[in-house]
Amino acid sequence: MSRIATTFAALAAQRRAALIPYICAGDPLPEATVEVMLALATAGADIIELGVPFSDPMADGPVIQKASERALAKGIGMGQVLGFVRGFRERNQATPVVLMGYANPIERYGIARFIADAKAAGVDGVLVVDYPPEEAESFAAALKAHGMDPIFLLAPTSTDQRMKDVGRIASGYVYYVSLKGVTGAGHLDTDAVAAVLPRIREHVKIPLGVGFGIRDAATAKVVARSADAVVIGSALVQLLQGQTRDTLAPAAAAFIAEIRTALDEGITQ
Repeated sequence: MSRIATTFAALAAQRRAALIPYICAGDPLPEATVEVMLALATAGADIIELGVPFSDPMADGPVIQKASERALAKGIGMGQVLGFVRGFRERNQATPVVLMGYANPIERYGIARFIADAKAAGVDGVLVVDYPPEEAESFAAALKAHGMDPIFLLAPTSTDQRMKDVGRIASGYVYYVSLKGVTGAGHLDTDAVAAVLPRIREHVKIPLGVGFGIRDAATAKVVARSADAVVIGSALVQLLQGQTRDTLAPAAAAFIAEIRTALDEGITQ
């Protein structure tokens, strides 16, 4: 069983939702990325999504776009991203790490080389925003063969056929994009999210995470009532922008601890 599957199984036994924070690798300070990852795990993150910087992140809003630009300006590429994972694994062997990004950096690095090096670094899952399931079967199979989970997106506009396709080849969890827009955009309609998840579960038998538009503990708590996981990115990335070297990890930990507390309060309500 993969680290991701093990994590979700343990949480399900406790009737707890997974908390999955996203940060952009290398932003705002490359030398602090591993420290922030460790702080997130200690504060209650169940899985960490580590963004791979890319020059044209079409699914991301201004906050993550700018984070990606800053990381690229500091020379952060796939090699450095995998180095961050290795550094994290030296001190944390339990918390799953998912790389989230786009096809171009992976293909430029070389798909076979990426899969081998990601496995060696300690990556647990890969979410490639612009790899639709019908075009990614061989990639998904190669990840699974190396013990990593291929993770896919679904959206409010996804058809039943797309849900079936994702359900057939995805593993680990499926990421439901709760808004018709980019990351961090718009107002999240939690009732609409709760209404669509049962339809997705008709086709997807692995855990469902919900992201895009979750900015605080209150919203996360509501989403966790119907989802298996809550993904939070733009709000955390924005928070980290204003921190100093000394306050980065503590600020990340405090933010995630507040959300973790809210999610766990929901268990008894």
